[in-house]
Amino acid sequence: MRLIDGEYTININGINHWIKIDGGKNKTIPLILLHGGPGGNHYTFERTTGPLLASRRTVIYYEQRGCGRSEKSRSVDEYTIYHLIEDFRELKKWIGTEKVDLLGYSFGGELALEIAYALKGEINNIVLSAPSLMTSDVQKMVQITGILSVANKELYSKLIQIPMETLTIAEAYNKFWNLIDIDTVDSLLFENRDIAKRNRKLWEESNLINTGHMMTALITYPINPPLINRLNEIQNRSLILTGIFDRNTGLSISKIIHRELSESQWVLFNESAHFPDLEETNKFVSFVINFLDS
Repeated sequence: MRLIDGEYTININGINHWIKIDGGKNKTIPLILLHGGPGGNHYTFERTTGPLLASRRTVIYYEQRGCGRSEKSRSVDEYTIYHLIEDFRELKKWIGTEKVDLLGYSFGGELALEIAYALKGEINNIVLSAPSLMTSDVQKMVQITGILSVANKELYSKLIQIPMETLTIAEAYNKFWNLIDIDTVDSLLFENRDIAKRNRKLWEESNLINTGHMMTALITYPINPPLINRLNEIQNRSLILTGIFDRNTGLSISKIIHRELSESQWVLFNESAHFPDLEETNKFVSFVINFLDS
């Protein structure tokens, strides 16, 4: 199909999904954006980094089922990786091109890798910004230590009383997240406090809620073997972008992914935490465009 700029509602597997096309005039291989969360949306990216990418590429914003402006699933069980891959398969048919590029940030990076694994031969290049390996113990430990590193004295004193030696990593991880507040989350995700405030303002302005259903389903119905054990089967040319202060998914996760993928480049951002697209926007856009154009 001819990709015409605008917002669309398309029915995929019985659920109305919000789609937006920008940069159709560029007539490039479509770059499909996969947001994080799980359960997030593209509202902030759409108002910051997205238009800069669309000045050079044909960009397709796609909000997953139950996320952002897309319709909720019929059941909280229908948010698994399997469901998301099947949705993407239908989205790609709607787009009508033989191949597409992917840009996934945070959990969207993990989803991009799952899609590339499932749709071999249908995905061209992949850009992974601060990608996750959500169910891995490595990522849980990265977040635990990250929270400790930014916690104020009062919160820190509560966190260190958690009996780590008697808990599993998952149990400790859940207790940490149950104790932290908005300021701690912002400090975890951002190095620049002004940009953290700008991001928080956009989150609030959007009035879009993360229900938590997708996270619950992904934890309850994990794919076996886990993605971390299948990364070396993904053959796509890939670019990994990571802030050196990323305390959420961290250098450790990006290093594992870079090591296991058959053809990947890894770029570090020296002034960024979990969102290099917001903290070093021009550098982020430049690397993405150059990678896709090369």
